[in-house]
Amino acid sequence: QVQLVESGGGLVQPGGSLRLSCAAPRSIFSISVMGWYRQAAGKERELVAGIRSGGSTNYADSVKGRFTISRDNAKNTVYLQMNSLKPEDTAVYYCNAFSLIGAIRSDYWGQGTQVTVSS
Repeated sequence: QVQLVESGGGLVQPGGSLRLSCAAPRSIFSISVMGWYRQAAGKERELVAGIRSGGSTNYADSVKGRFTISRDNAKNTVYLQMNSLKPEDTAVYYCNAFSLIGAIRSDYWGQGTQVTVSS
């Protein structure tokens, strides 16, 4: 079973920062689009940010200018740097690894890490 190991969540005050990390097996990381999703209580899971193996990124409008996704290919790890956090960023954040090679689709998820933004 493929494991994506997340870390870095916690409680932070509004305006603060957190960095999430997600480590994946090399065989998965090297071919995958890595992404961070979040799910707030009572809401659907939504894409926060994604990064391709070549480094191109995309962000949800709600986090543009505040969050930065990056990947370290030597460490098979993807990061989400979250700055200027707002209470509405409170959610469980999930790491995702997705690849589509020919007809073979692979989609893996981390266990989730709680981020709470509150004073």
